[in-house]
Amino acid sequence: MHLIKLSAIDSTNDYLKQLNAQNEAESFTVVTAEIQTAGRGQMGSKWLTEPGKNLITSILIKDVLTSPDQIFLLNAAVAVSITQALKKFGIPGLSIKWPNDILSANKKISGILIENSFRNDGRIDSVIGIGLNVNQSDFSDLPRASSLLNIIGTELNKEQILFAIVEEMKRSTVNGLSMEMWHTYNNFIFRLHIPTAFEADGQQFMGIIKGVGTDGKLEVTLEDDSVRRFGIKEIEMLY
Repeated sequence: MHLIKLSAIDSTNDYLKQLNAQNEAESFTVVTAEIQTAGRGQMGSKWLTEPGKNLITSILIKDVLTSPDQIFLLNAAVAVSITQALKKFGIPGLSIKWPNDILSANKKISGILIENSFRNDGRIDSVIGIGLNVNQSDFSDLPRASSLLNIIGTELNKEQILFAIVEEMKRSTVNGLSMEMWHTYNNFIFRLHIPTAFEADGQQFMGIIKGVGTDGKLEVTLEDDSVRRFGIKEIEMLY
């Protein structure tokens, strides 16, 4: 693992993508920052963090994706790797809120943004951005967010957590991406098989999460026992 530590940057993902484009960086090159001024999440949403308190990192992975069809399988492997790493630090009630928010109980503690670059020779490079709330305590403007500090009552070492996440990610990808990882991801899904309120197309309804397809779509059983599939941002869970 090649670790690059920055004090401040606009985006660790952008920095790592530019570094790889200019210098052909090795797989599992990792960039961290104490302050990120233009962090972002899924579908362009912003990721705001208190300087110096949280883990802000981007990780380059190469030669894992063999086709675009595996993109969401990589997403699943990353989400599971973070979840498994946090279990080692005694974080309770861990789950994955589709597609890749990491929760403890019903509080969001981490978000993921994966950006893929497709090379002319068919190779795919993936930059995995992770924001993890570690030692921040104030989430007064974000009632659904929390941190490891708030959950277990003690500060944790951000670098130790980073090393644990990278170790799990290497284990999950060393032999390629497997369907066994997919099953693990589905078993971690937040509110799996539990009646839940949703909103889609301006309408609220009850449904039960059946699972997530390999294309990344959420499969929900409706009240008439039909199954409907939703893409990212097409449905909102009300909880």
